[in-house]
Amino acid sequence: MSSNFCQIAIAGNIGAGKTTLTKKLSEDLNIKPIFESVDDNPYLENFYSDMSRWSFNLQIFFLHKRFSNQLELINSKQSFVQDRSIYEDKEIFAKNLNDMKLMSDVDWDTYCNLFNDMIQFIDQPDLIIYLKASTSTLISRIKNRKRDFEIDISPEYIHSLNIYYDKWISKIDKNKVLIVDSDNFNIFKDIDKYIDIKNSILRKVPILC
Repeated sequence: MSSNFCQIAIAGNIGAGKTTLTKKLSEDLNIKPIFESVDDNPYLENFYSDMSRWSFNLQIFFLHKRFSNQLELINSKQSFVQDRSIYEDKEIFAKNLNDMKLMSDVDWDTYCNLFNDMIQFIDQPDLIIYLKASTSTLISRIKNRKRDFEIDISPEYIHSLNIYYDKWISKIDKNKVLIVDSDNFNIFKDIDKYIDIKNSILRKVPILC
């Protein structure tokens, strides 16, 4: 951790509530937010229509956007909270696509080489907040937010991502992880739970106090 700034990543599957928590924490902790590139992403709709055709394009777009945004704030020495980390791109989404044979081995190797070059220029998060949720909860939230390109996301795809998330989180230093059960968590109504989460963050990242 830098003596001047810190990095927090909000990790979690599609529909876990990352964007909402990112926004809330950035306001309450007075740190910069980095939001995931969804509205300006030219590949998302095509990806969900034809995953094997667009998987590499989509993952490269996310990788570049996350790297570029993170590098800018690191260079400016500002503390920030990030809606999904660059490490999830590789260890969860791109890896899952390759394992499902929806990203070719050649594309996967190219992606990994680029990723390995990029992470030499950034630091790992000081804290990863993992919003853990069941497949049924995630599917319900995805349907409720009514994004056209997400209509046909299958429970099987979401479930496979959950498995990869659990494996990835289990390998990270427990001192750098805060796991939040988000199945029944409403950030706007469950005020006490949100305060507990914020206090846990401040204990793990005291520079924010």
